[in-house]
Amino acid sequence: MRLALALLLAALPAAAQEGRRAFEDHCASCHAVDRGAPPGPGPNLAGVIGRVVGGAEGFDYSPVLEAARAAGDRWDAARLGRFLEDPEEMYPGLWMGGNGARDAADRAAIVAFLQSTR
Repeated sequence: MRLALALLLAALPAAAQEGRRAFEDHCASCHAVDRGAPPGPGPNLAGVIGRVVGGAEGFDYSPVLEAARAAGDRWDAARLGRFLEDPEEMYPGLWMGGNGARDAADRAAIVAFLQSTR
């Protein structure tokens, strides 16, 4: 697994490498980002930018994210950045654990990385 990650990082531009590292630090324990990978405790985030909030098929979302989906909310870079800062503040009652990415540079890197997963 480490060798695969090292090979992947070597093939990415520097900014994408930074984003992948930040994603690994903050998100990868629950979320996959490879197309076709099954969801883990959290939904697969490949192609999340532009997706309806709570819209990954086959994943059981918390009621607050189901309500966001029903309202037609979509993930864009700004919404994802706000979410990463404090998920529970943005969506009270969220089932997701963790407390977000407090560092603005990490959030920006994660958002940029996720934009590249389309």
